[in-house]
Amino acid sequence: MSRIKPLMLSLVLGAFAVDAHAQDEAQHWVSDQLPTYVRSGPTDGYRIVGTLDSGEPVTLLERQNDYSRVRSQDGDTVWIPSRYLQDTPSARSRLPELQTRVDELTSELDGINQEWEQRVADMKTTLDERGQRIEELEARNAELNSAYGEAQETVRGLEARLDTQEQDLLMRYFMYGAGVAGAGLLVGLIVPHLPRRRKRRSGWF
Repeated sequence: MSRIKPLMLSLVLGAFAVDAHAQDEAQHWVSDQLPTYVRSGPTDGYRIVGTLDSGEPVTLLERQNDYSRVRSQDGDTVWIPSRYLQDTPSARSRLPELQTRVDELTSELDGINQEWEQRVADMKTTLDERGQRIEELEARNAELNSAYGEAQETVRGLEARLDTQEQDLLMRYFMYGAGVAGAGLLVGLIVPHLPRRRKRRSGWF
């Protein structure tokens, strides 16, 4: 039992050491502040052995005081002031990507503008056509209203003539009936006064 505990402790410490080593070797970038001198040791007393370009990606190995030991893309291991490191890409290194994105958005925006302008032109054409059609329909409606008014006047005139003709016809019928009745009355008065023929007696008697 006493041997297991030291073994477990060693495994836990080893895991922490691996995790710390992985964190130390995380990728970083040199900031945009220039010049960025690098030294052979973790203090200002060590000699300058070169520089690192702004935005250059490096691998962080360890930190000591105000310095960090990094591995450059060329594989050189140097010390750099920690204030010149950042955990995100620098603006300079991201500039080509940002420019590409700007170009893509600009192209997309131009396409949207062209599409929108075409849609606006189509809508304007449609509105003009509808406006012209409305004007034609209004003119046709005015013609129909005028024709309807004339038809109404004609119908009124025909109705008036029909009423007059009906009255004339009734008057004629009345006069004809009155004439027939008067003639019948006259015949009725004259017939009783007409002389009657005497019947001849037969010679056989």
